Amino acid sequence: MTSKASSPEEYIKELPEDRKEAVIKLRNTILKNLPKDFKEAMSYGMIGYVVPHNIYPAGYHCDPKLPLPFMSFASQKNSINFYHMGIYTNKDLYDWFVSEYPKYSKKKLDMGKSCMRFKKPEDIPYDLIGELVSKIEVQDWISIYENAFKK
Repeated sequence: MTSKASSPEEYIKELPEDRKEAVIKLRNTILKNLPKDFKEAMSYGMIGYVVPHNIYPAGYHCDPKLPLPFMSFASQKNSINFYHMGIYTNKDLYDWFVSEYPKYSKKKLDMGKSCMRFKKPEDIPYDLIGELVSKIEVQDWISIYENAFKK
């Protein structure tokens, strides 16, 4: 379900009522824990968090006109999905998240390479996601990105 919303507020207004509260809480959790210099933006039809061009002028290698993406989330048809590129590129961070997850949820972790899917809004481990969000600073992400994707 790709949105054409031009702002996070517009995106949230489009959501079904049963998803709004969870998405607002997830957004607030991210914003509260987001390291300095990441910026919130609409990215690929989702609410995203990026490294802006004024910090990383090269932009995203797939499309340099776009800022460097870091994480995002979206309300999909059957779940709320949270995407975190740091987990995809940093095995230690991935291992930490997977080992911590059972402390926050009794549900089985439904996770792909960078995507966590939460079928029910009440299944989202907000505190754990907040901690995850705080673990990578902008300059750390730029270094990880360049080492992983710009070889």
